[in-house]
Amino acid sequence: MAEATINTGTYKLFPSPRNAHRQVFLHEVFVPHPYALIDLPRFDLVGKYSLFAAYRLADGKHGQLVTFELEVDAQKFERRFVAD
Repeated sequence: MAEATINTGTYKLFPSPRNAHRQVFLHEVFVPHPYALIDLPRFDLVGKYSLFAAYRLADGKHGQLVTFELEVDAQKFERRFVAD
């Protein structure tokens, strides 16, 4: 069964079925590559995180939104992520 979308006012989000934590966390990183493979367990993150297919409402841009419980994890992701 498909999960419902989440509208945050900034994004329309479609949760990944592989998410262990099905919530939007405070720290967000928008990845403007909708088809990039993002393997979050390989980043050795400390806190919880979630991945969403995302539609940015302000400009209609499609991509992915990664949300993190901890700011340090968001910073680590931004430093280490490289699109395919």
